[in-house]
Amino acid sequence: MEEKTLEIGDVVTYRDENRVDHQALVCAVHGPACINVAYLSDDEAKRDSYGRQVEHASSVQLKSDFTADGRYYTV
Repeated sequence: MEEKTLEIGDVVTYRDENRVDHQALVCAVHGPACINVAYLSDDEAKRDSYGRQVEHASSVQLKSDFTADGRYYTV
């Protein structure tokens, strides 16, 4: 099976360090398995007149058999 090459603007599932999944937008691609993402905060305290605030995560790795349970993405 051929892996999809990610591009800026693609949507992935990002699992944060608290093991919460977010639909995230790819903002930068550093290589075939390392990206930066932006996603909407789930924290009710992080709201303003525009709605939920945007959070960012950088150098996020593709999930593999060796990935810790958090701070990774899946397609």
